[in-house]
Amino acid sequence: MLDVRNLGVSYGGTPVIEDLSFRLEGSDILMLVGPTGCGKTTVLRALAGLVRPSSGEIQIGSRRITAGRDVPPEKRRVGMVFQDFALFPHLSVINNVSFRLKDKRLALDWLDRLGLMPVRDAMPETLSGGQKQRVALARALAHEPRLMLLDEPLSNLDAALKDTLRWDIREALEEAGVPAVWVTHDQEEALSVGDQLGILNRGRLEQLDTPEHCFSMPQSRFTANFLGEAAFVRGKLRANRVETPLGNARVRAVEGATDEVDLMVRPDDLSLTPAEAGNGRVTWSRYEGETRLYAVRIDDGEPLRVRTNHEVDLPRGSAVNLHINAEHTLAAFLPVGRDSR
Repeated sequence: MLDVRNLGVSYGGTPVIEDLSFRLEGSDILMLVGPTGCGKTTVLRALAGLVRPSSGEIQIGSRRITAGRDVPPEKRRVGMVFQDFALFPHLSVINNVSFRLKDKRLALDWLDRLGLMPVRDAMPETLSGGQKQRVALARALAHEPRLMLLDEPLSNLDAALKDTLRWDIREALEEAGVPAVWVTHDQEEALSVGDQLGILNRGRLEQLDTPEHCFSMPQSRFTANFLGEAAFVRGKLRANRVETPLGNARVRAVEGATDEVDLMVRPDDLSLTPAEAGNGRVTWSRYEGETRLYAVRIDDGEPLRVRTNHEVDLPRGSAVNLHINAEHTLAAFLPVGRDSR
């Protein structure tokens, strides 16, 4: 169990993390994202015991840490996995994993679970990137941690390997029954793997929720723009619907909004069809394999992005009709200048 309450961390009197709170149980995974310099790594350092909180508290299992009550890193039983693997180059795989263990059985168990038994006697320099990261994970889990911290664990791997290994890590954490805080810059990774998603902005949690809710119901423009390709269409609020030049949509109730709102749309919320008397023109397109991404400038606004099947192939300058096709509820915000966030 990990319980973080009102955590604050300062460097030289300058606040870096402020009023951070979240709780993880069992094998819950919190994916932590945010722009460079927002404090993600500082959160991991505070949990690991490498920096001391300036306020609030951290509870890891039965250990309670505050500004005046520190617990050294070696007594927190926190496992860490880094982007650069951090293996001992002079030790074999089995000796890396069993380092400082009196009994090698747990090490062998995790080597077996992670498919590393064929390379148990190999040296790190002979391993692939994916094998090295599995060794690092096995080493952390073999020491039976109360909490796992993962700092960009897949950033040094190629795209195909990332997709496989992210699920191997997820499955291993579930088997170990240990909660984890996982820092990443990969939005697909953040949205698909975690139980919770935390978006940090200047040291504060902008939003903490399920990945689906953070993506589809962002609580601020910052979250909306950070997760995916958000655009905004001006419309009129009518009860639980918004009327726009591109069609109507169901919306989440907007606090304080009674008339004009900005409706958030993502490329998958829109559709286009060729139409000489349409409401927009294609300004560019990008082939993405299974899909195509188009930018369409509507008659009275900036370009909007729309994603279609790859078979839809329209040249630049094509006249099209752009329409909101989302059947799910969309998020709406007070227009810029009136939105306090």
